[in-house]
Amino acid sequence: MTEQTVKETIRICKDRNILKEYLISREKEVVTIMMSLFDNEQIMRTYAKDIEKETERKTAEKMMKKGKMTLEEIADCVPSLSLNELKEIEAEVMQLA
Repeated sequence: MTEQTVKETIRICKDRNILKEYLISREKEVVTIMMSLFDNEQIMRTYAKDIEKETERKTAEKMMKKGKMTLEEIADCVPSLSLNELKEIEAEVMQLA
């Protein structure tokens, strides 16, 4: 969501007489609040994806350390990691071994 989108939404609300007086008197404040909410939501979404990715990397590392599966088999089990990412993880695991 961009600031332009927020402003357009406010315009539509005013045109439809939804909170019209409030939006007229506090439009800048509403835009600031909406942008802040969007920023926080985006931050949380990104954080959740980072946590998920880290969990998947750790799962792949554990599978590699057991040494019973090929990278292709691990890729089937952890499809969010590309074969190139798995090769990088494998290189890291081998260095630590």
